[in-house]
Amino acid sequence: MDYRICFLLPVCQAGVCIAAMAYLSSDILYDILRRLDGPSLASAACTCSSLSSLSREETLWENVCKSMWPSTDSRDATNLILSIGGFRKFYADCFPLIVNNDYHGQTDGGHESFLPADLISLVDIRFGDRIIWSKVLWGIPDVNGSNSWFHSCPFRIDLLRDEETEGGEAITLSVSDGLQPVSSLEKERKDGKLWRDLRDRLRLSWIIVNRKIKKAVNLSSWSSLGGHRHWPTEKDFVIRFGSVLPARPQCRAVECVLTMKCRVVRTEEDGYNQTRLGLTELGMELEDMEGSHVNGRNSMWILAEALRCRRSRNYSEALELRHMFTRAQRELREEKMRSDNVLDRIFILSAITAFLTFCYFVL
Repeated sequence: MDYRICFLLPVCQAGVCIAAMAYLSSDILYDILRRLDGPSLASAACTCSSLSSLSREETLWENVCKSMWPSTDSRDATNLILSIGGFRKFYADCFPLIVNNDYHGQTDGGHESFLPADLISLVDIRFGDRIIWSKVLWGIPDVNGSNSWFHSCPFRIDLLRDEETEGGEAITLSVSDGLQPVSSLEKERKDGKLWRDLRDRLRLSWIIVNRKIKKAVNLSSWSSLGGHRHWPTEKDFVIRFGSVLPARPQCRAVECVLTMKCRVVRTEEDGYNQTRLGLTELGMELEDMEGSHVNGRNSMWILAEALRCRRSRNYSEALELRHMFTRAQRELREEKMRSDNVLDRIFILSAITAFLTFCYFVL
């Protein structure tokens, strides 16, 4: 919390807010509030009526949103956010995490359908406190309302194309950004310092906005949920983010998987004086409880439900719910494997019985 509010909070909580506010002009209070981050500004708004009134200023929340999500800092993005209710509502929708603990998929069933063109993605990548990439994607690439293949094919959004990441150097991360230096890939395989650095410090925000129903939601987790080292090659690192979303009753729930792939393009071993990584892939896809990809038609329905899903600022709660989903997914797969094993045994016994019967009557 910003030090400037440390004076205000005790005064307001002591019940003498009105008297204290008499000594401070609204301009001074506004100057204090505009220096706060989102959670601190929200806390200040809950202390007393004077700060609550000032905290409703849309400009304050616009500064907070553009600082937290630089992808919103454009004229088109600003107009989009204003059209769905303003920056204060946008922050309230997108800062909390999705919390879906209804594994029976019960929904109101009254949502309004929408087209892929109604979906806008605002994406930001941070490494520590430093922003390294932002992008606004209007609609879904190569998809329009008449593309029948989209409805039946697995849903996926790729933000980085091959031509944008040729050589892995279009979007880079280096030691000057605070990246852990790597003397050689052999040493990295042993100590894993670079992998831990990426896993712990990379942050991804993927906000989707539906301009038709005027709602927004952040589909990403605040931090990474794991990944793979040296896959599929020794130079690649795959980091996963995401959330658990409500689905139809027969699917129970699905996982929104946000995958980021980084590739080591330069190391000190190659004769360079610093390590460099290139961001080569960034995509979104939906997986059901069985690990199968959800098609485009159902994905539009699921994303519409995600826009209405419950949110929480409790990271532990969201993480626990994902662990529950992972356990349920693992149990479902194990149950399916046991069922397949039983069927295999029945088939084998049937084949043996048929063979013995054939031999008995022929011989």
